[in-house]
Amino acid sequence: MRKNIKYDVNIDLANETKKAMAKALDTNDTRVLNKIGAFSSLYDIKFKEYKNPVLVLKTEEPGSKQLIASQYNKLENVSYDMINHLINDCIVMGAKPLIVQDAIICGKMNKESINKIVKSVADACKKQECVLTGGETSEQPGVLKPGTYILTSSIVGIVDKDKIIDGSKIKEGDIVIALESSGIHTNGYTLVRQIMKKYPQILKEKVDGKNFIDAILEPHRCYYNALKDLFNKNWITGLAHITGGGICENLNRILPSNLRAKIDASKYQILDIFKLLKNTANIDEKEMLRTFNLGVGLTVVAKNEYAKDIIKHMKSKKINSYIIGEIVKGNKDVIVEGSFNWN
Repeated sequence: MRKNIKYDVNIDLANETKKAMAKALDTNDTRVLNKIGAFSSLYDIKFKEYKNPVLVLKTEEPGSKQLIASQYNKLENVSYDMINHLINDCIVMGAKPLIVQDAIICGKMNKESINKIVKSVADACKKQECVLTGGETSEQPGVLKPGTYILTSSIVGIVDKDKIIDGSKIKEGDIVIALESSGIHTNGYTLVRQIMKKYPQILKEKVDGKNFIDAILEPHRCYYNALKDLFNKNWITGLAHITGGGICENLNRILPSNLRAKIDASKYQILDIFKLLKNTANIDEKEMLRTFNLGVGLTVVAKNEYAKDIIKHMKSKKINSYIIGEIVKGNKDVIVEGSFNWN
């Protein structure tokens, strides 16, 4: 006699969870023409303030930091990570972030966890003047273990064609300015997890008054509100978001083919979390530089005469910034000279 097969996906719970999402997605943005429940989101794209509007598109996920966040019940932190990382990748083109769509894939639907994630994603978007218009929530038992969440999101931004910042205007003699990160951000967590496993004593350490776990789960800093007022000025020639690959494999992406960025390692203001990781596991300096941002979350390439103005502006936005290098003749590469201070 055949047994009845139990269907592991609770459709009623999914529907209840989606209803609870509606409040988080509520917005006064008149460009959003429909609400949650529709098959797709509608967004009005009339932009009178843009002469020649160009859309800026990007998809992102917060990497293996998700695993630690889930283990320590900090899903709201990694939700901010995902959105702030996503927006940074958008705004380095000089763009204004407009709308975000997210996807949450889980092994077992948990209404409280899902709504915590959605609320955090929506709040992160609102803080950067954009809107979470919807997305997808998918329960996949048998594919993912219960308690496992995989997050991803996509963004649409906008910029006037003649205001695009893509590095093409970078010249020899321009200055490279570091904008301080809030911590590890969202890259290097595979190495962090290996260190935690091999050196469990690190879990008892304090970093700037925070527990180690709180320090490594500090949300990724978003730079939009600090930078947006500079986009219409003729000061910035390039912006690079320092993620996986470190400064050498991110800053080079915006350099013209005949130029190089010469970075002074002694200028780096390395954050304590990176010093702790390196000194605990005796990690090679080259690996640290390639894996982590080391305290530089974003670099601004600017005309020399405006460097002080940019640093002053960043200070007014409560973001530490300082000169770490210059643009010289080269082959679209980044060289790091001098010595880092790991003490």
